Amino acid sequence: MQQNKKILILGFVWAEPASSAAGSRSMEFITLFRAQGWQVRFASAAALSGHRADLSALGVEEKSIALNCDSFDAMLAEYRPDIVLFDRFFTEEQFGWRVARTCPQALRVLDTQDLHSLRQARQLLLKRAQQHCSNETARHSVPPVAASPAALRAVMVNEEMSQREIAAIYRCDLTLMISDTEIALLQKEFGVPAALLHHCALMLMPSPGASEIPRPAFGQRTHFLSIGNFRHAPNWDSVLWLKHALWPKLRQRLPQAQLHVAGAYPPPKAMALHNPAQGFHVIGWVADAHAAMRQARVCLAPLRFGAGIKGKLADAMACGTPSVTTTIGSEGMHGALPWGGAVADDPDGFVEAAFDLYQDRALWQQAQIQGDQILQQRFERPRIAAELIMALQQAEQHCAERRQANFVGLMLHHHQHRSTQYMSQWIAEKNRLAAVDGALPAAE
Repeated sequence: MQQNKKILILGFVWAEPASSAAGSRSMEFITLFRAQGWQVRFASAAALSGHRADLSALGVEEKSIALNCDSFDAMLAEYRPDIVLFDRFFTEEQFGWRVARTCPQALRVLDTQDLHSLRQARQLLLKRAQQHCSNETARHSVPPVAASPAALRAVMVNEEMSQREIAAIYRCDLTLMISDTEIALLQKEFGVPAALLHHCALMLMPSPGASEIPRPAFGQRTHFLSIGNFRHAPNWDSVLWLKHALWPKLRQRLPQAQLHVAGAYPPPKAMALHNPAQGFHVIGWVADAHAAMRQARVCLAPLRFGAGIKGKLADAMACGTPSVTTTIGSEGMHGALPWGGAVADDPDGFVEAAFDLYQDRALWQQAQIQGDQILQQRFERPRIAAELIMALQQAEQHCAERRQANFVGLMLHHHQHRSTQYMSQWIAEKNRLAAVDGALPAAE
């Protein structure tokens, strides 16, 4: 690839690395592409956010774009990107047909962040399990619902989101998957060709000992921490499970223990759960998630549904903080390696594991070592970065052949994008006429 390559990243939202793992992942790509000497432009139709990263400091141009507006086509024609990276399938749906029409030579790459349709399927299974609960406490005491890949497919196959997300994968030249578990699901249960998928885990996990910031020892840490963006449904659900079912049992075992619940964008209903008398502290936004994680003795991530891999748990390992999570929480992160803490799906097992890690110094130290091993073997930045650049290079070199081989993608481009294109053009023309009418003097 030439050094002056142009990359256009279409963000579903503006990158907020301090708010979510999705924001951190966007920054990973930007940092990597800039390190190659490539020109990077980041564009989004989302409202500007106060917590967004300062991309200009990285030499990245920012562009606000509009939905259903031909001004996006003009921007494409002016920039002429070599690669367009769609942040989540929603942006591919909105802008993919415009990219294909205006810049047909550009490599179209989708980053799913996580498989949204898988997360939705697990949420539906949890809701079904909660249907017959008579009260809120009972609802929030239901553990995660275990489901085989075949059972997940049975739920996903009839859902519109699954159909839309997998269609976007077919329409793109390459899709970046953060979890090898999700790759296996797409290939085995939905028949997605392996050539369309590339496993790209988190890249910016610092190696143990690489940071100059010391990791406090067991005796220097005094509380539990649960952290996650409150706008992300699995995080909010985990807070409710903690509040109603898990924390009361754990506090009974550890009467002096304190739990700090942190995360960006806490709604009033979350802040209303704050109860110092119960040791349940909803602290909301923290400017430095790693600093907060280093101060905690144990990280709690009781996720009852979700997908992808969990940035909070990678952060915990990087900070030397053992964690207790569910099977869904640890999915795609540790392979055959022992978890850096404990994995438990039933409430009593979760509480018991959290109690043991909080009390047992030797167990805690062993969990910390296991977390370091996961980082070293599963999240090695140079290897993951080199593999991504190689995958992009090969996809670009063989783009024409890959597209010819992907007949389903060609077919979906023709049908799905035609309908999206015509609707978008109708909206654009309607908006244009409304603007003209607004500029004309009123008829006498």
